[in-house]
Amino acid sequence: MKRSELIHQINLKKSFLCVGLDTDPAKIPSFLNDFEDPIFEFNKRVIDATKDLCVAYKPNIAFYESLGPKGWESLEKTIDYIPDDIFTIADAKRGDIGNTSKMYAKTFFEYFDFDAVTVAPYMGVDSVAPFLEFEDKWVILLGLTSNKGSNDFQRIQSGSTPLYESVIRKSQEWGSPENLMYVIGATHPESFAEVRDMAKEHFFLVPGIGAQGGDLHGVVSNGKNDDCGLLINSSRGIIYAGGDSENFEVAVNKSAAELQGKLGTYL
Repeated sequence: MKRSELIHQINLKKSFLCVGLDTDPAKIPSFLNDFEDPIFEFNKRVIDATKDLCVAYKPNIAFYESLGPKGWESLEKTIDYIPDDIFTIADAKRGDIGNTSKMYAKTFFEYFDFDAVTVAPYMGVDSVAPFLEFEDKWVILLGLTSNKGSNDFQRIQSGSTPLYESVIRKSQEWGSPENLMYVIGATHPESFAEVRDMAKEHFFLVPGIGAQGGDLHGVVSNGKNDDCGLLINSSRGIIYAGGDSENFEVAVNKSAAELQGKLGTYL
């Protein structure tokens, strides 16, 4: 998907919501276990309940590959079911060099036809460049993540600047605002203004709103740019809103609508 198409969807839906499909077999409503593919059936109903409210879906690949071949099949059916005008993100956090990275890219960009994949930058340009070779596909680079352990390395001083800042500045030599986004966690709202100053035109994928307690207003007021430039991700807070109910989609829709409504006030 081109950048212009993503921006069009944001303006059309008055939303920059990304729904994370972190589908855990132990947490989906129990009645779905009677279906041939419970994971896909759950995802299908979540998509039906949220597709008019969000502009992106982000399956966390670990939840699917942990189930072996059946999990990959559920993922493939899920991606095929998502409407073509919605941005899709493979939250795979891959990061290797040379031909290995190229194979990862082929997996998610050619076989599954995702629009974007999350990539770990620790090994440098070798681990990122192969993903950037695919036309109209995106790398979403881990910049400043929302987990507590982000302080272990990302904020280590590299000269006079923290390491994450060096990563964000250097990586802009590899890609452009047309194919490179950054993961910037909502649990660091105090850093959003300086990160936006470093990457003025790039989109940020923002996890950490909801279950992790991120500050939505702080993130948007400091991180939004003229094109919005943000994708706010919510996973557990939306997809599990209905608990074990057989009508769980109603609560899923309500939870997504509440967040979309808040996001719409910033557009």
